[in-house]
Amino acid sequence: MSFDETARTQHLRDVLEEFMLKYIYPSEERFYREASELGPWAVLPVVEELKKVARETELWNIWFNPTDNPTGLSNLEYAPLCEIMGRSHLAPEVFNCSAPDTGNMEVLDRYGTAEQKQQWLEPLLRGEIRSTFSMTEPAVASSDATNIESSIVRDGAEYVINGRKWYSTNATHPNCAIFIFMGKSDPENPSSHQQQSMILIPRDTPGIEVVRPLPVFNFYGMPDRASEVQFTDVRVPISNMLLGEGRGFEIAQGRLGPGRVHHCMRLIGLAERALEMMCRRSQHRVAFGSAIADQSVTLERIANARIDIERTRLLVLKTAHMMDTVGNKAARREIAMIKVATPTMACRIIDDAIQMFGGIGTANDYGLAAMYASARLLRLADGPDEVHRMQLGKSELRLHAGKENLEPISRYAPQWDAEDLGNF
Repeated sequence: MSFDETARTQHLRDVLEEFMLKYIYPSEERFYREASELGPWAVLPVVEELKKVARETELWNIWFNPTDNPTGLSNLEYAPLCEIMGRSHLAPEVFNCSAPDTGNMEVLDRYGTAEQKQQWLEPLLRGEIRSTFSMTEPAVASSDATNIESSIVRDGAEYVINGRKWYSTNATHPNCAIFIFMGKSDPENPSSHQQQSMILIPRDTPGIEVVRPLPVFNFYGMPDRASEVQFTDVRVPISNMLLGEGRGFEIAQGRLGPGRVHHCMRLIGLAERALEMMCRRSQHRVAFGSAIADQSVTLERIANARIDIERTRLLVLKTAHMMDTVGNKAARREIAMIKVATPTMACRIIDDAIQMFGGIGTANDYGLAAMYASARLLRLADGPDEVHRMQLGKSELRLHAGKENLEPISRYAPQWDAEDLGNF
């Protein structure tokens, strides 16, 4: 198994790193300021300005590999580029590579009709609109998606949608034009995994109320625009159904696999940047007569961070390779592993960086607070750690099911008498 970068990835890496140095890093202070001052209901001018620049490069939509003409980057090729973009909260949206739009575009590409692709996928790929994925609900434990209570009811040539969703990213964005909504269309189906469907709901449909933006550790609209949305007697034509009634779980699994790899690679980029910040800070801050870098606790934290990043990156790259070669379903154990391992690793490293920076690390002068908010959120998004661990544990037990109980390796126990003891 080789993780060597292809010539195409190496070229794009060079172009991307140059763009990051020239445009992204110098614009971060403005990005955080606009996100704070303008809030989650506004378009951020810095993002739109940089999008115009990015559209003219080969970096625009570099994540996209259409199913009808798969000439784009594989998961393994895209992974190192995603890591570089992940170093900054600003970068992914600038290149049209941010969640939830990427996942929603993949859904439309894989499962949408020709008409749905023309109406929604094409403007999303051009960056003209944004989108929302509405799955999680406040009234139930959505970590078990069979709990979802929102309803999708057929009424002649229309479906009527009712429900309350939250953590629906992008719903407060002025350019949000389409929701992908998951709800129950067949609640009496004996298979709990065939009760759900996904349906397209245009943002301007009557009955949609964006109740409020939801802060992530008091960050509104950054790193994403989490929102709470009420759907009341929302009517859409039956042609808005994706793939067919009862196919919601199938779509969700197809959508979440690649998205989890993207999230994990972006987090590795954040962790790398936090480690760099630790190293630079520790060498220029003096406490008790010597640089912080000279303290053994600092050296240990830096060494552990490097070890954690490297082994997590290898696991993510292995997962991307498996998704490319044997498919998402065969790689589901690895996808679950990276979803647990990567946010936990990033949280720990960013927390160590905050500790090294002292009090200012808890503000956002250096971006560490926003980094931590992103990493901590992803221990919950796309399935909490506990669900992935539960699935992994069951999968591991199945590997050993039906095998005989272990026999002791050795029953030998030496016998000592008083004369032997006297020789000690």
